[in-house]
Amino acid sequence: MIGISLAAALSLIVSMALMPSLIKLLYRFKFGQEVRDDGPEGHKTKQGTPTMGGVVIILGAVVGYFGAHGIMLATGTGGGPTLSGLLVVFLFVGMGCVGFLDDFIKIYKRRSLGLRSGAKMVGQAVVGVGFAYGVTQFPNGYGYTPAAPQLSFLRDFGPPLMIGLFVLWALFLIVGFSNAVNLTDGLDGLATGAVILSLVAYIIIGNWQLRQSCVEALTANCYQVRDPLDLAVVAAAVLGSCTAFLWFNAPPAKIFMGDTGSLALGGLVVGLAITTRTQLLLLLIGGLFVIITLSVMVQIASFRLTGKRVLRMAPLQHHFELKGWAETTIVIRFWIIQGLFVAIAVGLFYLEWMPR
Repeated sequence: MIGISLAAALSLIVSMALMPSLIKLLYRFKFGQEVRDDGPEGHKTKQGTPTMGGVVIILGAVVGYFGAHGIMLATGTGGGPTLSGLLVVFLFVGMGCVGFLDDFIKIYKRRSLGLRSGAKMVGQAVVGVGFAYGVTQFPNGYGYTPAAPQLSFLRDFGPPLMIGLFVLWALFLIVGFSNAVNLTDGLDGLATGAVILSLVAYIIIGNWQLRQSCVEALTANCYQVRDPLDLAVVAAAVLGSCTAFLWFNAPPAKIFMGDTGSLALGGLVVGLAITTRTQLLLLLIGGLFVIITLSVMVQIASFRLTGKRVLRMAPLQHHFELKGWAETTIVIRFWIIQGLFVAIAVGLFYLEWMPR
């Protein structure tokens, strides 16, 4: 718990300190958001708002994670970073780098489209494959790797997959979820608040898996998760930096996270799901992101098959904007929906421990 508190506090302080300077710097160099011409009318006022705030989310989280471990090592209250934690941080930072390139091209060329889709996919694939392969390697003294090449819900189930198949599955989750967070990041504070709720779930899950670890007590329901506490520390570090970012991203936003932040956060959440062995539970932990992605898929499928649109505009949040809902109303109601999804997910996670 000391590591979790330290990581969250350090990342919060660092991000809060850096964000005002980044906003001023971005304004000075006119690194502002380019708004789509076909977007909601109210979004035109956001033209020029600084973007790439995800840079501070990443920097704050990285400082919080490594700083917490440094303090614990110096005071003798804990150990250093674990391989599981480092691999998730690698995925987080790597996806953020892909997003940074995308954001920079948008700003440099003054357009709403950045990297070409092929180049973006290649970048995501390189980072995703490196992570997915890495988590199946490097067993510790108990024979546990950061993740097993299996499907998982509340824990691993079914037969082991071939490494190549598992890598493809993990890559599908990473690309799909990073783009889902990107789609959700369309209103001030919406994606950030939803990610914070997901990270709370992973802090709870990591703590419980530590207490019921097969290393500590070999019981029927124990967890074969390699580094559950350090995964909770990673989640706490990012939660702290996201909370600081939300202070400046709340309506009316002074800065946007951009693809730098959305791709990084989407990759992070998948990394936590894979290493905590809760891959399919992610459908609930990230329930809002799933719904918003489905809204886009339904809109596209309906238009191609029938020539008609189901929604006034996709993603879903823009449909409600065009129906006349205030932006803050949509954000708060969507946060409530995400909170309910997270509560259901955590409840399911604890279900097998309920007395019968």
